[in-house]
Amino acid sequence: MDDIDDEYDDDDDDDLNMRDATPEPDELDQDIVESDLELEGDIVESDHQDPPQKMGDPSIDVTEENRDASQEAKSKAMEAMSEGKLEEAIDHLTKAILLNPLSAIMYGTRASVFIKMKKPVAAIRDANAALEINPDSAKGYKTRGMAYAMLGKWEEAAHDLHTASNMDYDDEINAVLKKVEPNAHKIMEHRRKYERLRKEREEKRAERDRFHRRAEAQAAYDKAKRKEQSSSRSSGGASPRGGFPGGMPGGDFPGGMPGGGFPGGMPGGGFPGGMPGGFPGGAMPGGVPGNVDMSKILNDPDLMAAFGDPEVMAALQDVMNNPASFARHQANPKVGPIIAKMMAKFNGSQ
Repeated sequence: MDDIDDEYDDDDDDDLNMRDATPEPDELDQDIVESDLELEGDIVESDHQDPPQKMGDPSIDVTEENRDASQEAKSKAMEAMSEGKLEEAIDHLTKAILLNPLSAIMYGTRASVFIKMKKPVAAIRDANAALEINPDSAKGYKTRGMAYAMLGKWEEAAHDLHTASNMDYDDEINAVLKKVEPNAHKIMEHRRKYERLRKEREEKRAERDRFHRRAEAQAAYDKAKRKEQSSSRSSGGASPRGGFPGGMPGGDFPGGMPGGGFPGGMPGGGFPGGMPGGFPGGAMPGGVPGNVDMSKILNDPDLMAAFGDPEVMAALQDVMNNPASFARHQANPKVGPIIAKMMAKFNGSQ
């Protein structure tokens, strides 16, 4: 009963050890809360709820007459702008676009008026149309960059304004960039910081999980080892059941190894005289010839690993049933060293 109680106590200890080895939930399981960014610059209210402006049909054929009429409408728009009549300027530019929907300049000019009217969403629509017609439109990038800045889209604004500046630098672009770039830089650094923090947290989580798995495996191993030792004590020192993975035929050698041990001895005198009558009575009272300590076999990692190999076990059984096959199996690089090691242990040399 003492052994049984000890075994249960060991099991309880294992459970406690496994719980102790498991890190308590901590900040690694919590989401990272990003701090607020302090950005500078005025942001206007979005005009996304306003009805979209009229756009031209790019599929129509533009006649020379329409081009001339479009230019005339643009001239009227510029005059209205100089007088501060922005709504009137929009009307004239819309007419110019409908007459010549293939002009990136017309869209870019109307976009610049929308910027003055603080309608960034409408300006972005026109800037996109201008860039679709002419991907190298500096005015398209400039007006879109300024519109993004008005909406607080600092990184997009910086990108477009830099592109426009590289195409056609002007002082207005430079002035807006001076306000946009600090915010864009702060956002970029902020994002990199939290990307790094999230990566570090994922690495720590992975390490914690590896620690948890190692602790569980160690606890399971210790538990199995104590059970094996407890079983060995309760059986009076005989080899524990299941000591060999899968067991030797008959469990704890009941009735001896098949064929009565190694009948006639192992070739070459490994087991002179064999194991008379196999392992009579089952568990080899008094031990195997030479009083070999079976724990030496059970604790030999090479032998224990080999006993889990079907090829090795089949070869050992073949030798026990047919000693004449020893020479053939001894030549097997996987089986030969195992047989030699077992012979050495039975002969007391290891």
